[in-house]
Amino acid sequence: MERKAATTTELLQGTLDLLILKAISLGPLHGYGVLLRIQQISREALQVQQGSLYPALYRLEHQGLIASEWGTSENNRRAKFYRLTTVGRKRLKEDTEYWERVSGAIGLVLAAGTEDV
Repeated sequence: MERKAATTTELLQGTLDLLILKAISLGPLHGYGVLLRIQQISREALQVQQGSLYPALYRLEHQGLIASEWGTSENNRRAKFYRLTTVGRKRLKEDTEYWERVSGAIGLVLAAGTEDV
């Protein structure tokens, strides 16, 4: 089975929330700004679709991990700006630690050679 090359890396299930929390932890952002920040930080490797982003922002706000307030965007439009709550900072820390453990373990498996078994 041949796999098509992707121009962007597809996100694993559950990683979008972590990426959003991290992006917002760097400073308040409006929704489209979150999308751009993730794209920028990943050096264009990750591109979040608006159809996935906005439901995730709603979900995170509903869970109390982010809060929002209306403001004016850089192009002078009314926009909802998101910031991390105290609970969101705690979740970001926990999820980051978990991701580092899991990705480290996967890295060990992928790097294994015959001498490791």
